Amino acid sequence: MRSTAGVTPAEAVLEALDPEQQAVATTLTGPVCVIAGAGTGKTRAITHRIAYGVLSGRYDPHRVLAVTFTTRAAGEMRGRLRVLGIGGVQARTFHSAALRQARYFWPQVTGRELPAVTDSKLPLVGAAANRCRLRTDRTLLRDLASEIEWAKVTNVGADAYVPAAAAAGRVVAGVDADTVARVYAAYDESKTERGLLDFEDILLAAVGLLATEPGVAEAVRAQYHQFVVDEYQDVSPVQQKLLELWLGDRDDVCVVGDPAQTIYSFAGASAEFLGGFPKRFPAAQIVRLVRDYRSTPQVVATANAIVARGDDAATRTGVRLQAQRPSGPEVTFAEHPDEVAEAGWLAGEVARLMEKGTPAREIAVLYRVNAQSEAYEDALAATGVPYVVRGAERFFERAEVRQAAMLLRAAVRSGDPATRDAPDAAAATSAVLTAAGWSTSPPAGAGAARERWESLAALVALAAEVAASNPDAGLADVLAELDRRAAAQHAPVADGVTLASLHAAKGLEWDAVFVVGCHDGTLPISYADTPAQLAEERRLLYVGVTRARQWLRISWSLARTPGARPNRGPSRFLAGVRPAGTARGTPGVEPGSTRRAMSRSVTRCRVCGAPLSSAAERKLRRCAGCPSSVDKALFDRLRTWRLVRAQEQKVPAYVVFTDATLTAIAEARPADENALAALPGVGRTKLERYGADVLELCRAAEQ
Repeated sequence: MRSTAGVTPAEAVLEALDPEQQAVATTLTGPVCVIAGAGTGKTRAITHRIAYGVLSGRYDPHRVLAVTFTTRAAGEMRGRLRVLGIGGVQARTFHSAALRQARYFWPQVTGRELPAVTDSKLPLVGAAANRCRLRTDRTLLRDLASEIEWAKVTNVGADAYVPAAAAAGRVVAGVDADTVARVYAAYDESKTERGLLDFEDILLAAVGLLATEPGVAEAVRAQYHQFVVDEYQDVSPVQQKLLELWLGDRDDVCVVGDPAQTIYSFAGASAEFLGGFPKRFPAAQIVRLVRDYRSTPQVVATANAIVARGDDAATRTGVRLQAQRPSGPEVTFAEHPDEVAEAGWLAGEVARLMEKGTPAREIAVLYRVNAQSEAYEDALAATGVPYVVRGAERFFERAEVRQAAMLLRAAVRSGDPATRDAPDAAAATSAVLTAAGWSTSPPAGAGAARERWESLAALVALAAEVAASNPDAGLADVLAELDRRAAAQHAPVADGVTLASLHAAKGLEWDAVFVVGCHDGTLPISYADTPAQLAEERRLLYVGVTRARQWLRISWSLARTPGARPNRGPSRFLAGVRPAGTARGTPGVEPGSTRRAMSRSVTRCRVCGAPLSSAAERKLRRCAGCPSSVDKALFDRLRTWRLVRAQEQKVPAYVVFTDATLTAIAEARPADENALAALPGVGRTKLERYGADVLELCRAAEQ
């Protein structure tokens, strides 16, 4: 059938595609491998391929199975097919497809229903650990559960775990490999005794049915004739085995992936299947999607420069993106003296973007580990910017943070001598948190134990800030600061700036992206020491950069806390990526002048001239111990006004102005907008929102 314009529906489907996407859509038989760079329209290409096959009469939609890795991606695929007028295609995750098949065939083979799938491994892992007389806490249980998941998706049984873990460099903090293997075996026994399956067993059950029951394999192969696999760089060995069993001796499969976005090898994913596809299928047609429709040329150039310096096979075999969008703003690289300054800078940049019309939902802050979120949550809350934390619990809602706060409160109530006699609040906090697992050295390897340590380390750093701003502070002051920050982070967050780890950002995109904390030790992470691990860290930065459509900011800090020794530098992955003529990436600073630039950025006390180390001191522009010229009556009126405004806006008072900012206002008593805007903590947004009220209060104080 032809339209009035003489174009068939099948031909019309191709009109919206570029030449490379058309090549994908029109190659309907045999093995096809699509190497698709970030932002190149891979989902468009594969959904149009299915639509073209159906509309041209080559495909029966009920005989097509498209698999991907997330329910969101599968739903997007189904939605696009509906828009193209195609129904009946099965678009599912690997697990969903496997579960559907296992539930259908298991009763036919065994005479009983498929066992129930457990909601959580942790109770079973706990029971297994008890059998092995291993003392555990929730963190260790999570790490053991993750290790069992890795072993199962890589087809490693308990009896083969020890050599496999050694070969893969797997480490579970505090537990040797032999003990992990014993817990793994006991876990399988406990699961069998209770008649349960876990998430990975779904895949294994489908594989077992297809591999051992010829009738099952024949039925599945009769049902599905064409297969499409999205995000093929992320398949695990057991998923690859399932795909091979679906195919049998056929080769009508189209795989799509980007080796430069392989970032889940820690969970068992292997890009070797994507890289080795031409060897398994010598007749495979290879199509490379290189036209980037997502990002500006400036962002694309940065992404290309990052992967061009990688020396691993997965990175080298990726594509060199070609930007299709008009030119945009330059990518900026910013260096900061400490993480507090970096977070404050970010909050200001975000506020400026929003003032110029960028919606909060189109801005993202991406970091390497979830524990980094606390500084940025605090800075955004202080600026009155709404935010949401994606892919992780908000910092103050994490179990280890809640437990730490409980221990600190108990120590304050009991007057524990160990903390009462500590030299300062930081030392007292460290003493209390040892009971929650804190130590000066991080645990080996990654996983929940490392994440827990990083959260506790962030609390110790916070206590150090409190002690630096007030040498007489105690645990009660640390708790007060924790409560103040936690309360501020409960502000309404609808339509907020996204805070996410680089892993959680995969598959998403925003107009403006800030990749923060890009210093060695964090990106790459300190425990990445093998060439393969370092290569994956580089790809993680590439994924973060390619999330940006228009604005991209990359930043790092020289020290963790204000006043600490600046002992770290920008990520090694930025070497050759940052523009020549910048010192460590700071715009406008000539090479070799980093020390002079840093000295100029030091804020000094307006009373004694000493350098100021804490954020509170920098807001006041004086040392905590120097005489204050604060107008107490004005300060009290400002606090009363702030409370009223906070209640009107239904936000914590801290979001309007912090106490430190109110103190600075009451000391400076600004007479006009310029003087008010010059005070730290008063940005353009707050000046427009509150400036008239504040200046009126200051003028009234002068009368």
